[in-house]
Amino acid sequence: MKKYKTLFFDVDDTLLDFGAAEKLALQLLFKEQEIPLTSAIEDQYKNINQGLWKRFEAGEIHRDEVVNTRFSLLFKEFGKEVDGSSLEKKYRSFLEQGHEFITGAFELISELHSQFDLYIVTNGVSQTQQKRLRASGLYPLFKDIFVSEDTGFQKPMKEFFDYVFERIPQFEVKHALIIGDSLSADILGGDTAGMDTCWFNPKMKQNDSDICPTYQIHKLEELKQLLSAERKDRYMLI
Repeated sequence: MKKYKTLFFDVDDTLLDFGAAEKLALQLLFKEQEIPLTSAIEDQYKNINQGLWKRFEAGEIHRDEVVNTRFSLLFKEFGKEVDGSSLEKKYRSFLEQGHEFITGAFELISELHSQFDLYIVTNGVSQTQQKRLRASGLYPLFKDIFVSEDTGFQKPMKEFFDYVFERIPQFEVKHALIIGDSLSADILGGDTAGMDTCWFNPKMKQNDSDICPTYQIHKLEELKQLLSAERKDRYMLI
């Protein structure tokens, strides 16, 4: 099996449960605004937010447009005008509190950090991701944290990974593996950058795209098995 030296991990829904953090932040935000958070509003927010981040990944809009317009777009759907930027700041302060782990994440990273060079590669807001990683206790287990806001590029752009690779001493792409839950950001980005990829797919979603990860796992603990396997094809997708 290929010997990996460098492992790149996504954060949201790979190591930390973003869904739980998002739900808590929305609940606190709407409670502060004295507006009932209905399931319809929550679903509409998620649709708007995901659509904006997809456009960001595609390089169509800037990160600031994502975060500063999502709440104004949301409330516009329900006939209410709000200051999107102001609500974003409040929401961000609540989101930073969310650092619930994906099952097995802390144990996995605690074990791997003495065996591999570990790095974070994540899209998002630098302050938010840094605070969540520090609060979770994961921060010191990584050699460096690379956030799209700081790099000027985002996954899956090759420029994002070029930026990362240039800042890792004696880096060899052939000995690197990226692990993430997003086919369009993590897996496509890793493939474009020339490295092996591992799709973390706990919900066993159907891959209807033409993006082909090197490996697929459904539990984080399976990554340890993958890394220690004698034969690479045991875990390769067919």
